[in-house]
Amino acid sequence: MYELLKKDGMAKRGRFHTVHGTIETPVFMNVGTAAAIKGAVSTDDLRGIKTQVELSNTYHLHVRPGDQIVKKLGGLHRFMNWDKPILTDSGGFQVFSLASLRKIKEEGVHFHSHIDGRKIFMGPEESMQIQSNLASTIAMAFDECPSSVADKKYIQTSVERTTRWLKRCKDEMARLNSLPDTINPHQMLFGINQGGIYEDIRIAHAQMITEVGLDGYAVGGLAVGESHEEMYRILDAVVPYLPDDKPTYLMGVGTPANILEAVDRGVDFFDCVYPSRNGRHGHVYTNHGKLNLFNAKYELDDRPIEEGCGCPACRSYSRAYIRHLLKAKEMLGMRLCVLHNLYFYNTMMEEIREAIDAGTYKAYKKRKLDTMMNPNADA
Repeated sequence: MYELLKKDGMAKRGRFHTVHGTIETPVFMNVGTAAAIKGAVSTDDLRGIKTQVELSNTYHLHVRPGDQIVKKLGGLHRFMNWDKPILTDSGGFQVFSLASLRKIKEEGVHFHSHIDGRKIFMGPEESMQIQSNLASTIAMAFDECPSSVADKKYIQTSVERTTRWLKRCKDEMARLNSLPDTINPHQMLFGINQGGIYEDIRIAHAQMITEVGLDGYAVGGLAVGESHEEMYRILDAVVPYLPDDKPTYLMGVGTPANILEAVDRGVDFFDCVYPSRNGRHGHVYTNHGKLNLFNAKYELDDRPIEEGCGCPACRSYSRAYIRHLLKAKEMLGMRLCVLHNLYFYNTMMEEIREAIDAGTYKAYKKRKLDTMMNPNADA
């Protein structure tokens, strides 16, 4: 159940109650594709860096180790030793990203495993069955994520099929949640709005999926090639047509600036691989812009990544030391950068919630963007 606690303009401050605990929103979900955050980050680490929700990938866990194995081991929470909420995506994005390996039909999608080439079929029912086996807190409906540059006729056809798939997902989840051997009979379902960069298709689709009656609603198919301005334009158009009393999730987004702008447009949930991926390459986020710790200027820099930061890296280590680890290809260097970045994102979401609570979100957003976009010369 979602409680809308306060609005500051379009920005929403909420609380989402789940069987695995309450999520304070807006929230950034930390991405653990194969049931682990890349960069040697454990679930104990996640607890220490203020993570509220972990996100895992349905397709990847289906391929390896196999969702049946995860079910036999008690579900994803027990498998990875995480007692807070988990969201699993539906596998729909892989329909987009593995375009060369798949064939889309009304019943679902035939594609080949990117690992060993074996044939896989996934439709709405199969996606729900896999996610039920994983026993995540929130399951995503199976959809097609068409390219944002696809022609309008294709996108219209794709969106209509995604709507039909959504209804099948809802029916199958209701069936699975009623079975006696289901690990999480309280699994929730979020639907996904699609429509590329066409406002009319997006709005019509938002109205259609709202009528289905779901636990939450995502905006998908953005941050896949269109400009940031186009993404914000679509959010301005579509979010007002999604229910205010349910969470709104912008999938796969994004940079700190993207998140700040999207919160201002009414988005509650976010996920993105940027903090972990950039961290593994020595790129770290600060309130004064992004730093590349491989740069020679940090060779003798004994300051933490960011003064005043409470993350495990900044509490104990200098930029110079972390740079040395990265240059020496020591795993600890990557790990510390990933921990810092996720802590930065999770802390920023805390600040966002506090600003909305105080009714000062616009001023907070401007101040945050000004400092991040105009970094100090000595950073």
